Amino acid sequence: MSVAPRDHATYRTYLADLRTSELTELGSSDFGCFPVGHDDTHSRIALIDAYTMGDAVLYLWEESTGERRLLAGVPIGDRDGGAVRHTGFGAAHVREGGVLIVSTLFEDTGGLVLVPLEGGDPAQVAITGTTHSGVGELEAFKHVTGDRYLVGYNIDGVSWGYVAEFDEAALQVTVVDVLYGTGDLAEGVVESSSYDKATDTWALAFSSATTPVQLYTIAGGQVRRHTEEAITGLDPKMLSAGEEASYTSHDGTRVSARLYLPSPETGHAGPYPVVLYVHGGPQSQERPDFTWFSMPLIQLFTLRGFAVFVPNVRGSTGYGLAYTKQVDRDWGGADRLDHVAGVEMLRADDRLDVDRLGVMGRSYGGFMTLTLLGRHPDLWTAGVDMFGPYDLFTFIEALPETWKTYMYLAMGHPERDRDLLVERSPKSHLDALAAPLLVIQGRNDPRVVVGESDMLVEDLRAQGKDIEYLVFDDEGHDMVKHHNKVAAYVRIVEFFEEHLLTG
Repeated sequence: MSVAPRDHATYRTYLADLRTSELTELGSSDFGCFPVGHDDTHSRIALIDAYTMGDAVLYLWEESTGERRLLAGVPIGDRDGGAVRHTGFGAAHVREGGVLIVSTLFEDTGGLVLVPLEGGDPAQVAITGTTHSGVGELEAFKHVTGDRYLVGYNIDGVSWGYVAEFDEAALQVTVVDVLYGTGDLAEGVVESSSYDKATDTWALAFSSATTPVQLYTIAGGQVRRHTEEAITGLDPKMLSAGEEASYTSHDGTRVSARLYLPSPETGHAGPYPVVLYVHGGPQSQERPDFTWFSMPLIQLFTLRGFAVFVPNVRGSTGYGLAYTKQVDRDWGGADRLDHVAGVEMLRADDRLDVDRLGVMGRSYGGFMTLTLLGRHPDLWTAGVDMFGPYDLFTFIEALPETWKTYMYLAMGHPERDRDLLVERSPKSHLDALAAPLLVIQGRNDPRVVVGESDMLVEDLRAQGKDIEYLVFDDEGHDMVKHHNKVAAYVRIVEFFEEHLLTG
């Protein structure tokens, strides 16, 4: 486990024996020292220091020495200012022959490499026998037993998983079974998976755009569902599965997107008003996943007659490291223009009324919402900001110390990059706000503190802007309590109804 303090920047990582409550320190770093894998006895543990997304170095802690040592990558203190190859290190398993680990050293969308334990260059490991098609990334890797591993992919937002065997001499992993991605486990997201060696059984938690998370087991090739989670009182036919809506952005970049339209069963007729939903992160991805905050809200919008447009603009995960890295030190730059290009694409769809257009998002999505409202005020009829940074200087200053190290690299330093942070702060542009705005904030948020939204609301109200402010006293950086989610969902939809349906 990695412990992040609140009063200084250094993480400390421990191995915990739950039988004896004994803690063994594995190392410390201002850049994480995050555990990513281990051998079968926990006597050797793989750790990474992560500077920004995909830029990581790999260490190995050994019980015999009680220390960690560098295996691969260039520590930030040893760099001479030149370009550094992004390793993209992720989940790992420590073997006698080396650390088998997810990496982007050879494939931008992720692959496997074997890093020797005693020095030497990482070697590419081929993966053969997969059956999916589409755009995506290697996202899951887990040791099963012996030379068998779970190899999981995120393909166009949905989960695919395989059981595969590793031939170390040939440096090849070969699929022997499709675990999920087809049949009852298709077109959704596997939230977690676990394997029981004694019974040769897999347990999976699976969700989709229209189905709450369900528990499944797979044994002997048979998939069995054990839960019947449902949306009380609602026929599933009333929900929207969404449709492909990818487009080409301002500079030729392909942007993956989905468009959720009201089901014909709802009786709503087009053209529909549109809500553009911006995911958080920014290095995250909107997926067909009912367990996430956004999907129940998206469904509620479609039930009330709205279309919801969900783009995964540059900076999103799921489409390769190069795509994800484009948002580093460019918050509110090319990512913003991707959203604008998406709006222009929607105008060609006669099922939509883009003259009635709302925008909303959480965290980074709130930042982008404020940015779009301030820099492109003529596009929007209304907006909802959920705990989005307003002034990037006060936002960074109030962050936990362990977050500042990352933000200085990924967003900018308040002193060295002052001009950039001024130009990219929503505060610098929101005097142009022309649409009514609902601001939602958790009073105990440690990442985007309540003072950030307080300042936003105070400044805009002083300018005579139409601002509604909703603070949840018992929430942090999200809406996690059921009663608060319900209250937030209801007020958000009512707000857009007031301004896009009857405004």
